[in-house]
Amino acid sequence: MSLKKIDTRSLVLVAFIVAAAAMRLVSYKFPDVLSNFTPVGAIALFGGAYFTNKWKAYLTVLLTLFASDIIINKLYGQPFWNNYSLWMYICFTAMVFIGTLIKKASFVNVFLASIAGIAVHWLIIDLPWLYGTLYPHTLAGYMQSLIAAIPFEKNMVLGDALFCTLLFGGFEFAKSKYAVLRPAHQLAL
Repeated sequence: MSLKKIDTRSLVLVAFIVAAAAMRLVSYKFPDVLSNFTPVGAIALFGGAYFTNKWKAYLTVLLTLFASDIIINKLYGQPFWNNYSLWMYICFTAMVFIGTLIKKASFVNVFLASIAGIAVHWLIIDLPWLYGTLYPHTLAGYMQSLIAAIPFEKNMVLGDALFCTLLFGGFEFAKSKYAVLRPAHQLAL
């Protein structure tokens, strides 16, 4: 495999990820409408599915989350790290793992992986003790937290639908059109 082929694949992948990550900052402008409508879940699934060196997929999503968290938390006037930050990073790490289970990028496989990742996020990030006394630390409090999170998780479903389509669909389209991307299913990043 030539160096030019590796560089072209890497460039395409990085361009997709940077463009998608920049979209996470758009949700800051419209928090009531776009909260959780971000590309991070799609980036996690995409990296898990396409990176040959899986540690780079984990690193990519964590760095994307970290860099955008610095900016977003500063804009909101919040501390960089809070009670649920570690849990959020764990959720997106789990999404990368779910992405590694995608052996062939098809609508059904990506859809199922996306739903699994969103379910993991919803069930973990909405644990009531992550939010102090906002919800009782009981099963009933957990149910209240899960119900209150439905609009945010709905936005995550819509965000994953859009960004998975752009990332997976865009890359598969590019792979089919440009010979330099065709030889490898996965990226040697």
